[in-house]
Amino acid sequence: MSKLGDLGARLHRGEVGYDFIGNRKIWYGLSILITITAIVALAVRGLNMGIEFQGGAVFTTPKSEVSVSQAQEYAEEASGHDAIVQQLGNGSLRIQVGGLDTAQSDKVRVELAKDLNVPEDKIAAEIVGPSWGEQIATKAWTGLGVFMILVVIYLAIAFEWRMAVAALVALIHDLTITVGIYSLVGFEVTVGTVIGLLTILGYSLYDTVVVFDSLKEQTKDITKQTRFTYSELANRSINGTLVRSINTTVVALLPVAGLLFIGGGFLGAGMLNDISLSLFVGLAAGAYSSIFIATPLVADLKEREPSVKALRKRILAKRASAAAKGESLDAADDLSAEAAVVGPRASRRGAQEHRG
Repeated sequence: MSKLGDLGARLHRGEVGYDFIGNRKIWYGLSILITITAIVALAVRGLNMGIEFQGGAVFTTPKSEVSVSQAQEYAEEASGHDAIVQQLGNGSLRIQVGGLDTAQSDKVRVELAKDLNVPEDKIAAEIVGPSWGEQIATKAWTGLGVFMILVVIYLAIAFEWRMAVAALVALIHDLTITVGIYSLVGFEVTVGTVIGLLTILGYSLYDTVVVFDSLKEQTKDITKQTRFTYSELANRSINGTLVRSINTTVVALLPVAGLLFIGGGFLGAGMLNDISLSLFVGLAAGAYSSIFIATPLVADLKEREPSVKALRKRILAKRASAAAKGESLDAADDLSAEAAVVGPRASRRGAQEHRG
């Protein structure tokens, strides 16, 4: 068995583990700090909206000896607007200029042909209206709202409302961080970005549901035992699925990283680059939130229940009593289990003798 596999087995059996729940205030503080930074970045810097959302023209040129920076300078001089230039895998250039109508686009096309020393009819020009981007954004917000509602309903039915609330908080956390990173580094927001953002919701939810399913099994009839509190069982659930979550996330991130760094960096694949960037950030944030946000939040909510709160008091009292007597907790648990079995038998035997 590999070292990672052996560690996973030991985590699952509870032989080793990290106290995720006990250190939850650290994770909450870190997440709040990151979220505030993302919100401030959005308020101050905003998002670099792509041509699809602000309208303008997209020019695709044949292979040219002109560098990307020089082509950007030519495009901005010809149009009087900011330009974004990408070099595609075949050496051609994709030039985006916002705020152009059809007449202005024709003039810029002529100037670009001269500056780049390429035939004018070899430069493809496409006009994009801002209304199309607005429709895409509206549909994306609608889809996001419907998805969130369905997630809450499903988790409330399959698990319970506390887990539904925790999963919803984790999803909002992941989206906020991803969008905030786009704002901080100035990445362009395109239709591909919107597709990527909607896609990461499923990935983020997957890890969370895996941990929740384990937690649901371990906390079944929890009040009938006096060995573990709800928070401790939640911690065991995280540790038991930790290696699985890591493996799943790494396997998912590898092909996305290939799209991002190879497809986007070397081949210049525009929309693939936009999709893979949001996926890469969202997958990492989703794995983090399922471990450090969602499950600790469920534990906090459950510990407020009267029955779970009473269970915690009984367990702590039992441990204090065992410590005062110098007994180990395992021995105390064994005595409790024996009393639970012998007690009913003794009662039945006494009843039989009384009838005799």
